Amino acid sequence: MQTFYYVHTGHRIGLDRFRRAAAILKSLEDIEVTLLCSDFRIAQVAHEYGVKNAVGVDVVRNIPQISHHGDKLIFDSDEANPIMLEDMRSYFSTFIHIKNDEIAIDNIYFEETKKTIKITYFFGDDDYEKDLEKNLSILDGLDCNLQLGFYYFLDYEDMLTAKFPNYFEFEEYQEMILKTKILITSSPQAVLESLASQGKPIYLQRKDYTTDYNQLFESLNIPIIENFDKEKLTSVLKTIDKHNYLKIDEKSNKITEIIRNNLRL
Repeated sequence: MQTFYYVHTGHRIGLDRFRRAAAILKSLEDIEVTLLCSDFRIAQVAHEYGVKNAVGVDVVRNIPQISHHGDKLIFDSDEANPIMLEDMRSYFSTFIHIKNDEIAIDNIYFEETKKTIKITYFFGDDDYEKDLEKNLSILDGLDCNLQLGFYYFLDYEDMLTAKFPNYFEFEEYQEMILKTKILITSSPQAVLESLASQGKPIYLQRKDYTTDYNQLFESLNIPIIENFDKEKLTSVLKTIDKHNYLKIDEKSNKITEIIRNNLRL
């Protein structure tokens, strides 16, 4: 009997779920789990995130080609319809469905680090429609660093880096999060990681991203900007030093214990 963790990731949805999956798997390092990625490219570099075993499966319907009846599956995706979910529950001896707004943050982000970078903009790991470029005016007047994403096109990266005084390569993401004081981002996972590292995140709600995190962000008093509203962003930045963010700590990673307990059943 094997245990698998399927995560939906790719050039149209980014790496938020993958970053969360990597954090969960690091917390379950005493349990042998194989990560199944819907994107072969990220599966090839998953070991750089502490993932011991990773396999690309392309699409969710390929999971049975890797697994066997009676195996265990952690399912981190919204791809499946109710019928498919029911089939999975029948096929696997243990089936755990992770919701969008579940929190899991790598412990590295809870380490105290000096904030030497004033402000960074991270649109997300995916920008297939080049929406970052279309909405650059929201950053006018800000001396802002840029964090590049994983699924950007080479020519797109060249154009973007020419517009920013400083930028971070994809591989510098973790260091950027730890050292950045103010993070403007459309990545829900980056918001949580920034808050954990005592940064001051501002969430830009993308039209193509779920709003499932917004209630959680509101409960943590994280500013949410919709429609790339420049005026609202300016207002938030003017008072951000006095803004009362609620603290998030390592005890927030409750999903890990829930998974561990279910795998033991």
